[in-house]
Amino acid sequence: MARNGTFDSKRAEAQRLFDEGLSCRAIAKKLKCSPSTVSRWAEREGLKFDRAQTAAAVEAHKVDLAAERLLLAEEMMAAGREALREIRGKVTVYNIGGKDNTFTEHELERAPMSMRREALTAAGIAFDKATRIVEKDNGGLDQAVGVLDALADGFKAAAVHYRAETPPEGTDEPE
Repeated sequence: MARNGTFDSKRAEAQRLFDEGLSCRAIAKKLKCSPSTVSRWAEREGLKFDRAQTAAAVEAHKVDLAAERLLLAEEMMAAGREALREIRGKVTVYNIGGKDNTFTEHELERAPMSMRREALTAAGIAFDKATRIVEKDNGGLDQAVGVLDALADGFKAAAVHYRAETPPEGTDEPE
């Protein structure tokens, strides 16, 4: 297969960047070429890029996305609470119109039914969406529960072992 000679002049620099531990994409960006060009060069040279950095970056990105989802859920819940707060107590309603295009305002003891229904609907939707966001991302809760379960099992085993080796009070023999 005939090669385009444009990368030939960049091989030494690519090797230096590779030796510094840069990723395929980072090398491509510095050399102003395609990542596939760098990848093919590395393959021909028998070089392998360390995927640990990529895996760590992906995990960090997942954590960032999870944090953003939780912030969004908090904002949605706050918007729902605000919608419910607005319908408590007295409210002012406005009317503009009529043949003389007049403006009138009235203070009511409580929000009209249509306003209450809209606020409850908005709060319900916010709660539903926020709940789905939180359900989707438990923030590593499953892993944390697994670790805590393993610790609890370890403590139980240690307690059984300790009790088996420790004599009851007032005796010199184990139970």
